[in-house]
Amino acid sequence: MDVVARVPRLRARLGEAGCDALLVTNLVNIRYLTGFTGSAAYLLVLSDDLLFVTDGRYRDRSAEELAAAGVDARIDVGLTGGAQKDTLTAATQGLARLGLEAASVSWAQQRTFDAGWFADAELVPTQGLVEELREVKDEGEVARMAEAARIADEALARVLPMLRDGVTEQDFALALDFEMRRGGASSPSFDTIVAAGPNGAKPHHQPSGRDIGKGELVVLDFGAVVDGYCSDMTRTVCVGEPSSATARRMVEVVAESQRRGVEAVTAGASCAEVDAACRKVIADAGWEDAFLHGTGHGVGLEIHEEPRVASTSEATLASGHVVTVEPGVYLPEHGGVRIEDTVVVLPDGCRRLTNAPKNLVVA
Repeated sequence: MDVVARVPRLRARLGEAGCDALLVTNLVNIRYLTGFTGSAAYLLVLSDDLLFVTDGRYRDRSAEELAAAGVDARIDVGLTGGAQKDTLTAATQGLARLGLEAASVSWAQQRTFDAGWFADAELVPTQGLVEELREVKDEGEVARMAEAARIADEALARVLPMLRDGVTEQDFALALDFEMRRGGASSPSFDTIVAAGPNGAKPHHQPSGRDIGKGELVVLDFGAVVDGYCSDMTRTVCVGEPSSATARRMVEVVAESQRRGVEAVTAGASCAEVDAACRKVIADAGWEDAFLHGTGHGVGLEIHEEPRVASTSEATLASGHVVTVEPGVYLPEHGGVRIEDTVVVLPDGCRRLTNAPKNLVVA
């Protein structure tokens, strides 16, 4: 990954944001800019300097990780509060306008910064300066996400044989998580969803001790993390043949909706257009009101990133965006169906990262 080029791109945006420097407090953004994976740090991005501040727990780790990423920064290690405050106050002397990440700084922190840490500077709230850089992935980022997707694909293949009448949602979720970890993931991307029967009508159902029954639709939504980068995939399966014609029809409609959505993904397409392509198929089937969420979202260091793929989105897809396409239909009396792939946007279409088969029936 070309981590070194990221801070210069951020510096080029500071003037437009109305600030002379930026204090980065969002740890995901700090990781993106420096490679640091710890749980406590500040990153002060100045026009001609880069100051990384952390505490003694990360003295060695921060030096190792920044060096591995090729990031040239001054590293200052001090106790939280006093020493770190003094370091940052001294480094910002003479600045007229200091940017803060509005979505990352609490009201209490802002008051502390304004009253004591940076009393001589005007504090400027900024929105999405780093997050917008993160939207377009480089080849190294895509490679990590592809590996995370491969691990998830193979984990599902290994555990599908245990999906049978009488297995609980919790047991299957735990087995899937274990296989992803055994396959090389550092963790799941999020809490794995296994939702059978009526629970499938709850898009973010938490796996329970309920037995999975024969003929029930089972929604499986899961992903893996590799070197900080996430994958995301949903498959809907059934133990044996679906118990009703409506359930089978739901799967057919959502599969067609998802196919149309993936076909609509290309550089230059609006996110709203992709959402509309999915939504039209479901609306034509009479289930418009049963599609309860947007069509997708960006994926990267976080499982939910910009751009959002939704009817309300004003974003346009660009080459290098990585997004999900995940339409669904949710009917309490029949269960739920969601089918999802993570795709990389290309100049003339997209490439799937998630490649697990979409067979409905598990024997």
